[in-house]
Amino acid sequence: MQKPTKTFWQIWNMSFGFLGIQFGWGLQMANMSAIYEYLGARADQIPILWLAAPLTGLIVQPIIGNASDHTWTGLGRRRPYFLAGAILSSTALILMPRCSALWMAAGLLWVLDTSINISMEPFRAFVADLLPEEQRTQGFAMQSLFIGLGAVVASALPWLLTNVFHVGQGHSNSAIPLTVRLSFYLGAAAFFGAVLWTIVSTKEYPPETQEQKASRGLATQIAEILEAIREMPLTMRQLAPVQLLTWLGLFCMWLYFPVAVARNVFGAVDQSAPSYTVGVEWAGICFGMYSAVCFAFSFFLPLVAKLVGRKWTHSLCLTCGAVGLLSVAFIRDKNLLLLSMVGVGIAWASTLSMPYSVLAASLPENRTGVYMGIFNFFIVLPEIIASLAFGWIMSHLLHNNRLAAVVSGGVFMIVAAVLMQRVEDPGEPLRAMQPISGDQTQVHFS
Repeated sequence: MQKPTKTFWQIWNMSFGFLGIQFGWGLQMANMSAIYEYLGARADQIPILWLAAPLTGLIVQPIIGNASDHTWTGLGRRRPYFLAGAILSSTALILMPRCSALWMAAGLLWVLDTSINISMEPFRAFVADLLPEEQRTQGFAMQSLFIGLGAVVASALPWLLTNVFHVGQGHSNSAIPLTVRLSFYLGAAAFFGAVLWTIVSTKEYPPETQEQKASRGLATQIAEILEAIREMPLTMRQLAPVQLLTWLGLFCMWLYFPVAVARNVFGAVDQSAPSYTVGVEWAGICFGMYSAVCFAFSFFLPLVAKLVGRKWTHSLCLTCGAVGLLSVAFIRDKNLLLLSMVGVGIAWASTLSMPYSVLAASLPENRTGVYMGIFNFFIVLPEIIASLAFGWIMSHLLHNNRLAAVVSGGVFMIVAAVLMQRVEDPGEPLRAMQPISGDQTQVHFS
């Protein structure tokens, strides 16, 4: 079918749910390693405690994507999954800061990560479903914008509650600070509310054939997923190592940056020191900085891609992120860490949009959901690699040096930037893109 061009505000509404999804991601990425240490984990134990979530995602995400390709209800195709994921994720966010043992926190992270992906993966296919080809880069960039905005608030919430709203630690038997607990409760409300906004404000196109509406048994779905993997488009195969290395670099940062800041910049000896909590809160501010840069830079990404092409845009952005992570090794002033995060924010904005924009142009329309789920393999696999291998690396090679782990993330990003140049982009050089703006100027082919 010929898809009508969407207005700025229609694209805004259909992407708004990502604001809430990023609350979930932002809170877990900025706080989970510290929560594990509050509950007694050692540095070499942290990676394995993240393992259950990606292992489940490796199975669940393509199944959710394929199921949503063949779903049609009164709520639509993708929106039932948005709603189910939002309910489960909000519940997990409420329960997470009430954990009193490591096994409880690890189990809830598994539930939270899986639930977030139930909402997130159909959101990627949502853009391809509703937008014409010439507006998809704008749609994915709008998602990046909301991801950046949501992460700014989520990452900085504990610091804001302490330093702006002057929330004390309170009297509690919990090892987890009050500010962290309140942040997760607020995040649960934000997650559910933002996803509900998209569900209510955006309608979906019904499937054109009855076959698309047909339900699928699990065995049939698995067979279809395996067939899709065998027939994976060339562009997707070329993007795979780029994604693997990019996300491996990001996971190195997420796993160890907060605790590296607390120990290497703020001088905390262990998690019981007051400077440890202060350092972790400042790391949340740093994460807020890169998310703010992501938000701002997302306005310009389509324009940059139009000027230099999507491949060069992504390579240059990844290089900025690599420089940001490598520079952390030389910084001892907490304020200079904010400058490092500028580069990371540029890379993050591009990572959330450019690969998906390149990929969408190569996918058959009747398999968008399953391929978006399979594409997530290349996010989940590096998380599994980090979980399985980094504990050993931390103990035997890096001697539990959290800072060295962050720097290694920059090395991975440099290699990803180089490999991006070998990717074939089916949408270039024909595609011309407009920056996100409030006017109604239409995107067109040049």
